[in-house]
Amino acid sequence: MAANRKFLVSATVCVAAIAGLAGCSKDGTKTNGTSEGKTKEPAAATSSKAPVDPFAGLTADQIGDKAMTATKAAQSIRMVGQIKSDGEQLTVDFAVDTKSACTGKMSMEGGNAELLQVSKVMYMKGDEKFWRASMSGDGASGKETDSVVELMKGRWMKMPAGSSGDMGEVCDLKAMIADMDKNKSERKGMTKGPDAEVGGRATATVVKKAANGETTTMYVAKEGEPYLLKVVKVGGDEPGTMVFSDYNKPVKATAPPADQVVDLEKLGADSGA
Repeated sequence: MAANRKFLVSATVCVAAIAGLAGCSKDGTKTNGTSEGKTKEPAAATSSKAPVDPFAGLTADQIGDKAMTATKAAQSIRMVGQIKSDGEQLTVDFAVDTKSACTGKMSMEGGNAELLQVSKVMYMKGDEKFWRASMSGDGASGKETDSVVELMKGRWMKMPAGSSGDMGEVCDLKAMIADMDKNKSERKGMTKGPDAEVGGRATATVVKKAANGETTTMYVAKEGEPYLLKVVKVGGDEPGTMVFSDYNKPVKATAPPADQVVDLEKLGADSGA
């Protein structure tokens, strides 16, 4: 099948957009905002009910620095949200850990797909609308598209080693965090925004305005471990919202049954592609 490696394109765009929202903007603006938050300030003497602000006295840039320290310590994260990429609305729900275990769901153009990684082996399962959108987006012929849809009906696609690209990085928490923190200068020039709540939890906000008109707001937990709870991007090429939760909770990923798997590498060898 000549297109057996082509119909990953749209899915790759979808998952790469997750890293874009959680990491850097198009002009290199840092958007991560989790926080170490272990600096403790004295409680206000005027009221026993006044909560301690873990970020009191810190600049927005300093909060950003502490954010990366906390993020690097996380053993697992769940990411849920919507992103607009290349004019398409993408919805994602992923859980990933530092051991390269990954489970997730995504939708685009009305189609839905599941992603699974076990022992660094990645699998994908999509419905008909998902595969048709993926194939058409890569210029496949109607006949090729029909063949793929029929082949993948109710089955998981096992990706060839080294072919997962950006998706593989999203399923590797350590790699994703390392990529987010490649250039520390990208976390300069941020400002503090008003406090807010995410899922009933109090948060501080840190805002970055980029030269391309994009504004990114990060919501950082002020109670318990000061993890990043939400990122919102407005303007720019890939606006969207991502909510982060389930820090350090085990990611349960189990390989699908062999009779439900299409091995793309073997398929390519069999077809001479």
